[in-house]
Amino acid sequence: MIKSVGGVQVKVRHRASCHCGAVQLELHLPSGIEKPRRCDCSMCRRKGAIVGSVKLDGIKIIKGAESLKLYQFNTYTAKHYFCSNCGIYTHHQRRSDPTEYGYNIGCLEGINPYELTDIVVNDGVNHPSDRT
Repeated sequence: MIKSVGGVQVKVRHRASCHCGAVQLELHLPSGIEKPRRCDCSMCRRKGAIVGSVKLDGIKIIKGAESLKLYQFNTYTAKHYFCSNCGIYTHHQRRSDPTEYGYNIGCLEGINPYELTDIVVNDGVNHPSDRT
């Protein structure tokens, strides 16, 4: 789906998939990639993905829900989803904002995450949710 924003054509619906194609998502990104970032927590350091954010209703699993595996740790607030076949991280429900999903920008069709500039690195080691 394409809409016009200020006279400019903007793709609103984006497809994303894991490496093997078992999991396919449709993302509603009317403003494009928002909040691209990395995180230095123990999980994100290992997965190495650049992620964007979308509201919970902004991701629709169109294929492979049964192939997704859930992983949780520490506070068990965030929900990390991976393809059980190829192991690719596709998305997660965020701990810092549970009303949003973080999604793997590398899974978006036609997007090279290495072409993005000014990627913020969040301090996940000293996450505010871990403070008492």
